[in-house]
Amino acid sequence: MAGAAILILTQMPDRATAQSPARSPVEARLFACVSIGTPVESLYHWQGKIETAQDFTDVVKTRSERYAAVEAAIRARHPYELPEIIAVPLSDGFAP
Repeated sequence: MAGAAILILTQMPDRATAQSPARSPVEARLFACVSIGTPVESLYHWQGKIETAQDFTDVVKTRSERYAAVEAAIRARHPYELPEIIAVPLSDGFAP
């Protein structure tokens, strides 16, 4: 649904990297807010091997019509060759 609130999730390799791509899109009001989580352990397939890494999750709050611009902003600043970028629709929430 156009105009619906969404969460966009992406993983970053460290806290500084998680913070750096967030500031200018928030200042530009592309992202309403970014919450940077605590470290998590990631286990994944990459180039034929199983890898593990410590990641920080960025949770971006925005609107569905901004998804393409948000994805482009994350990809332009993301250090990973193939970043995880997942949009999650919100079914309900405190409106203000």
